Amino acid sequence: MIEDSHPATETLLDGLCRIAVRAAAAIRAIAPAALKVRAKDDRSPVTAADETSESVILEGLVELLPGVPVVSEEAAGHAAPRALARQFVLVDPLDGTRELLAGRDEYTVNIALVDNAQPVIGVVAAPALGLLWRGIIGVRAERLMFASDGLSPNSGKPETIRTRAWPDHGAVAIVSRSHLDPATDAYLAQVRPAKRIACGSALKFCRLAEGVADLYPRLAPTSEWDIAAGHALLVAAGGAVTRPDGTPLRYGQTDFRIPAFIAWGDHAAVGKF
Repeated sequence: MIEDSHPATETLLDGLCRIAVRAAAAIRAIAPAALKVRAKDDRSPVTAADETSESVILEGLVELLPGVPVVSEEAAGHAAPRALARQFVLVDPLDGTRELLAGRDEYTVNIALVDNAQPVIGVVAAPALGLLWRGIIGVRAERLMFASDGLSPNSGKPETIRTRAWPDHGAVAIVSRSHLDPATDAYLAQVRPAKRIACGSALKFCRLAEGVADLYPRLAPTSEWDIAAGHALLVAAGGAVTRPDGTPLRYGQTDFRIPAFIAWGDHAAVGKF
C-alpha cells in the first residue's frame, strides 16, 4: 500500500492518466463502420478500437515505466510475461466492447499498477463520457473531466470522491448489464437490495467509489485486467473488493483469472451477507 503522496507517485499517476486519455481519444477517432469486429477464441468480441487503444497504451507504458512488465488483454493470450516481477501493470484497453458495439457510452480504458499481488494505483477513463477516475490506495480517489487532446485545464480541478456508509435502508446494488449470471442473481435475491442498477464495464466500480451504489457482486469468472483498476480506485475511495468469503484477491495468477468477487462501497460491510 502507498501510505503517502510522494512526488514520484504523483508523476506516475499523471502519466498513467495521460496515457489513458490518449487511448480514449484513439478509440473515439475510429468510426463505427471501421471497427472491424471479430470473435476471439472465447467468443467475446474484439475490434480495431480495442487493438488501437492497446497499442497506444503499450507505447506509453514503455516510456513511463521502462522495464516494468505489462499484461494487457489483447496480448495476454500469447505474450504475457511468464514470471512477473513484484510490480507489473494490468491493462484492459477497452473494457465493455459489447457496450461500444451497442452504441452505449458504458465502456472504459483501465490501467492499474499492481504491487505485491495487489492493485495500488488505478485509472479508469470513459471515452464517451469525457470522465476519468483515478485512485492511489492509502492516498485518495478523484474524478475529473478530460478533453480529447488530453487532461483539460479548463475542466476544473479534480474532485475528491468517497464511498458511502452501508445504509440502514435502501441499499443499491450495481450489476453487469451484459454478464449477469445465475449465481449472482441468486445472491442478490438473498441480499434484497432496494434497487438494482445495470451498468457496463469498470464504470460499476466508479459508481461505487462515488457513493452512488453500495454493492457490486460478480460470482462468475472474470479476468484480472477487467477489475484491477476499479479495485484500486474503489479501495482508495473507502471501499473493498474481496472474494465471496471475505478473503483478499491476489493478482498475477498464472491464468490471470478471478473466479468471483464482491465489491463493497463500505469496507466495514464486508461479509454482511
